[in-house]
Amino acid sequence: MLPLLLLLAGGALEAQAPLGPDVAAQKAAMKKLEFLVGKWSGDASIHTPQGVRKIRQTEQVEYRLGGLVLLVEGTGKDPGSGEVVFNALATISYDDTAKSYRIRAFNAGRYLDTELRAESNAFEWGFTSGPAKVRNVMKLNEAGEWVEYGEVTIGDRPPMRTVEFTVRK
Repeated sequence: MLPLLLLLAGGALEAQAPLGPDVAAQKAAMKKLEFLVGKWSGDASIHTPQGVRKIRQTEQVEYRLGGLVLLVEGTGKDPGSGEVVFNALATISYDDTAKSYRIRAFNAGRYLDTELRAESNAFEWGFTSGPAKVRNVMKLNEAGEWVEYGEVTIGDRPPMRTVEFTVRK
């Protein structure tokens, strides 16, 4: 009798257990970002209060965890000295429950976790911090180059570019 009770109790617990992640749906969604995978490099401009600074930008993008996560590392170096002036690391994943992409980005001791909107050969993400709205927009151009810019809008002022770059594989 005990084995039958354990079997019935196990079935009742299993019926109440939440469903696990849909790994197949996550992998299919992440496949849509496959165009990013590779090593990219090119020129970038960082807009600062002191003026525009030119750097050499690289973006290294690779799948991790069997295609469930994209690891993106961006590095900007001074073209003359080779000094690293910008470095960021991000992970991009797909939340099958919310049906949305998430980006978690790290830079200069800070991090953020926000939604990433993906389209065919393009993406956009941003966040709000106090009165500032930050937006990053990326797309592949006709030549297959990764073109990206970042901008910040404070209050009702027009957007100001913070960074722009074009990199190629």
